[in-house]
Amino acid sequence: MAYYYRLGNIPPKRHTQFRQPDGSLYKEELVSSKGFSGIFSTLYHIHNPNSVKSIGKPVPFSWKKTEDVGLLQTHLKTSNVTSTGKDYLNARKILLMNNDVMMGICSPEERKMEYYFKNADGDELIYVHDGEGYLYSQFGKLKVVKGDYIVIPRTTIYRFEWNEVGPLRLLVIESQGAIETVKRYRNEVGQLLEHSPYCERDIHPPGELVTENEKGEYLVQIKKGGMLHQYTYEHSPLDIVGWDGYLYPYTLSIHDFEPITGRIHQPPPVHQTFQASGFVICSFVPRLFDYHPLAIPAPYNHSNIDSDEVLYYAEGEFMSRKGIDRGSFTQHVGGLPHGPHPGTVEKSIGAKATEELAVMLDTFKPLYLTTAALEFVDEKYPMSWTE
Repeated sequence: MAYYYRLGNIPPKRHTQFRQPDGSLYKEELVSSKGFSGIFSTLYHIHNPNSVKSIGKPVPFSWKKTEDVGLLQTHLKTSNVTSTGKDYLNARKILLMNNDVMMGICSPEERKMEYYFKNADGDELIYVHDGEGYLYSQFGKLKVVKGDYIVIPRTTIYRFEWNEVGPLRLLVIESQGAIETVKRYRNEVGQLLEHSPYCERDIHPPGELVTENEKGEYLVQIKKGGMLHQYTYEHSPLDIVGWDGYLYPYTLSIHDFEPITGRIHQPPPVHQTFQASGFVICSFVPRLFDYHPLAIPAPYNHSNIDSDEVLYYAEGEFMSRKGIDRGSFTQHVGGLPHGPHPGTVEKSIGAKATEELAVMLDTFKPLYLTTAALEFVDEKYPMSWTE
């Protein structure tokens, strides 16, 4: 949950007459969550948002989980991947999934989307590992840069335009439920507390409303139930003259997450950045290590009895792991202990700080590799703790 925001022109009162220069009414649209009891925004269209020009044949758009992989700690080596597909949607390569969440990579060759996308299945969290550009949606124009988390609520209609220069690498997480700020960081009215590792100043909503009123053919591909449904309109979905509310896409930079440290090693919950039904997202950022005179900076061994832990390594050197590269995934599954690789504990003693950047997905139900992930599996990783 973010905070109240508005852009453009809106009437003084909801559900009242709001007329265009020619005397016709603007078309009001409520975009709400949890029926009418969750966060929502109210949008004002020039055209009727229900007016469809044509509906095409649905296109399959889903991933299959693997069978009979066994109980294994996993390393997915995706560091050398420079392209995962031509455009934004076919470049999505989901690698891990369960009924609550999916996680994967996306490195499209085309930098400008020639269509709009709407995810009607879930909220999206996109981490910009490499790249810079703009997200255009009915809520406005949102600048995105390297290190940004982009939170895109379910049913947001959007397209990306990325700069042509430099690599483009995205980490994509899709959630069955709402992706929210962490409850324990908020007071009873939703304001982020003083001890929160980030505040409202770090949350960036769209900064400029883009109103498109030209007629034409505008394709919106809608993800629902494992299919991409092809809806063509004769007006742009960005025909908004104003909106207000609490539901909209926003960015939060991983570089604005202020780490919580202590005299001895702090567990992963201090790094929590977002929450959702069935999982949490954590950010590992540059920070000072523990300052007890006998502290061991390397993490201790840990047995997950009820969760799977996935780390996506973005930048820096990770002291507790060997053979990990920028762009690697590690999945440490419930039912097996995991911890620092041999030699890394002693090596960490006396270290004062780390410059690492990583995104962690911690689920409360088992995560499964998809068939698309098998090409990236490091077969040696399960035995890498054996000296």
